[in-house]
Amino acid sequence: MRMLVVDAFTDRPFAGNPAGVCLPPGAADPGWMQRVAAEMKHSETAFARPVEERSGGSSPQDGAADYELRWFTPVMEVALCGHATLAAAHALYETGAVASGRPIRFRTLKSGVLTVIRDETGRLSMDFPACPPEPAAVPEGLAEALGVPVAAVGRNVQNDLVVEVEDETAVREIAPDVRALAEIDARGVIVTAAGGEGERHDFVSRFFAPRVLPGDAEDPVTGSAHCALAPYWAARLGRDTLTGHQASARGGDVHVALRGDRVVLSGAAVTVLDGQLTV
Repeated sequence: MRMLVVDAFTDRPFAGNPAGVCLPPGAADPGWMQRVAAEMKHSETAFARPVEERSGGSSPQDGAADYELRWFTPVMEVALCGHATLAAAHALYETGAVASGRPIRFRTLKSGVLTVIRDETGRLSMDFPACPPEPAAVPEGLAEALGVPVAAVGRNVQNDLVVEVEDETAVREIAPDVRALAEIDARGVIVTAAGGEGERHDFVSRFFAPRVLPGDAEDPVTGSAHCALAPYWAARLGRDTLTGHQASARGGDVHVALRGDRVVLSGAAVTVLDGQLTV
């Protein structure tokens, strides 16, 4: 079956966030998918398989292509992954499995239906649930673990902390104590600030998840984090359409549009490996 590696939220190779994408023709055993993800060693590997049409064989009235989508880290299945969803959609369009311009409707186990479409410029737009953070007290030890003063903290339903710091420079230069950060009660810590004057982006961020990610615990570009960042910065900047830059070493841009309780995340993607999985 087809196996790809796609760099998401970037228009150039070896930037953005890489994800494995496996395109099995039918249902696959979860244990097998977990072993494939462990072999790939990316932060997430997406598995997208076509959903069988209902009896009668008629296509959906909206013309969407229906796929089941699941995401696995090297050690566990996760409920939502933005960059691997973008990568999976890119792979389906690039391989010709879905015609460009036709929506893809991904059916997931825990995150409902996620719709993705590619426009004539090649940009992919994903319809995700918004996860706005609620104001929260600063957890004990957080500022010390980050090594910078904390201006405000919010927590969302994914148990991610949104931590606003002084400015863009503080975000870019932050070097957290990963072991201390792992003691904080959170799935991940999103450090963010408004974009600097003259920048093309409205806000900047970095994402650390020492309880989930190995090594330095930083995710290069995190789609799901922008489900929290979009409502957070929309409320502060008074606009529903914004551009975020995730300032990791690889870096990437995420365009966001807040639509009620949904967020449209948009970005580019690049295939860097395309081959056959033989096992």
